[in-house]
Amino acid sequence: MLIEITPKTPYTREDLNWRDKSSRTTLEMSDKSSRPEITNEKLDLSGVDTVFLGFPVWWYIAPTIVNTFLEANDFSNKRIVLFATSGGSGFGKTVQFLKNSVSDNAELIEGKVFSGKTEDDQVIEFAKHYL
Repeated sequence: MLIEITPKTPYTREDLNWRDKSSRTTLEMSDKSSRPEITNEKLDLSGVDTVFLGFPVWWYIAPTIVNTFLEANDFSNKRIVLFATSGGSGFGKTVQFLKNSVSDNAELIEGKVFSGKTEDDQVIEFAKHYL
C-alpha cells in the first residue's frame, strides 16, 4: 500500500520558495508546533508491522506536515523506517523532532537520505534491509 501525505491546502510554487522568509514553508518550519492540515487522516494500520515514511529534508528536519501525519495515526508497536531526499544535507535532527509525534512504543529508524539522482533499484535495495 502506498499513501501520499496530502495537504488540505496544496502547496504552490511560491509556498515552496525556501529563500522567501514569508513563504508558507518557511513560516511552517520556523514554528516547530505548526501542523499543516492533511486530507488523509486516520489510516487503518492493523496488520502492518513496518511503515516506510519518505519526505524531503527541509531545514535539517522533516516538514511539519509529517508530524501532522504521524500524530493523526496510531503507530503503536510499529517500526517506522525513515527515508528522505535532500539536496545536500543529511537527516539532521529529524528523528529527534519526529519522536514526539509517535507513541513511546513506536520505533523510529533513521534510514537513508537519497539524492535527486537515485535510481529505483537503489531504493528497493534499501527497503529490503528492513523487510
